[in-house]
Amino acid sequence: MVVAAVACAWAWQLQEQLRQAEYAVAGHETRISDLEARLSDTDEGMSQNAAAQAVKLRELDTEVRKLWDNVWKKSKERLGKLEATTKQQTSKIAANEKAISSTSSKVNSATADLAKLKTVSGDLSRLMSSAKSNQADVERVADTLNRINLDMAKLNRQVAANEEAVRATDAFRRQVNASIAELESSIRILQAAP
Repeated sequence: MVVAAVACAWAWQLQEQLRQAEYAVAGHETRISDLEARLSDTDEGMSQNAAAQAVKLRELDTEVRKLWDNVWKKSKERLGKLEATTKQQTSKIAANEKAISSTSSKVNSATADLAKLKTVSGDLSRLMSSAKSNQADVERVADTLNRINLDMAKLNRQVAANEEAVRATDAFRRQVNASIAELESSIRILQAAP
């Protein structure tokens, strides 16, 4: 009889834990869908700005950590309450025996949900490594652009120097042409004189 009472108390406790786990899983699913939506936003913005993606990834990581901390804190509080109330529930033994079979199926469902959470965590890790790789690519492109800008500045200085040389050559040519015109004019005057 005592064993049956303890078994029923344990079954009731398991049912309560399962009910709380269902509430926690529902909250987790909401948070996970929110995180997945943020992840899709992050994917769309990946090509636009790697720095912004790094910020989003840090935010997502913080949110995941908050989620796990929340779950642990709430679970710990609920377990404390369950331990305090199990002594008062001996009159509900018969109802708890019927609930044991449904509890086991719900535990299997919770296990499957935890496996999904692990998959999402793996996806987050892969996304973070991809973002780091993209950031390195952006830095390489920025370095290449800086080198191109330096080369362009050098070419601009050379073009300016060439333009100055062309202007100097044109000025010298005009001066020579003016001198030749003066000489021709002097020769004509001398030839026209008797």
